[in-house]
Amino acid sequence: MPLYRCAVQEGRTTRAQREQIAKEVVRVHCGVTAAPPSFVHAFFTEYPASEMPGGKVAFVLGSIRQGRTDEQKAQIASDLGESVATALGCSPAEVAVVTADVPSKWIMEGGELLPEPGEEAEWLERHREGPDAH
Repeated sequence: MPLYRCAVQEGRTTRAQREQIAKEVVRVHCGVTAAPPSFVHAFFTEYPASEMPGGKVAFVLGSIRQGRTDEQKAQIASDLGESVATALGCSPAEVAVVTADVPSKWIMEGGELLPEPGEEAEWLERHREGPDAH
């Protein structure tokens, strides 16, 4: 967690473009939230242009941990929209990015439920040290 689902028009991306977008997803999410990069996941699906929401070239849905501010979510959406548009060679208006809040108690990383926002310090330290550190 977080999980970013990137739907793109069929035939619009190369492997290199998908790799670039995935790196941007990690960069943007971690830059805004300070989440560990290893927790950020992105995957891609292709759809015929006729099935893309609102005729977009790409649609990104970021399922992120609840507790992020509206400003953080707006920054993620804006920065990812720009990055995806750059990678695909289209305008930012052709890319939609939305986030969906997921409660911490629904998410596991490293075999443990994620802590509530603001209670991460001990949990993160434990996971930086590795599962056998205690």
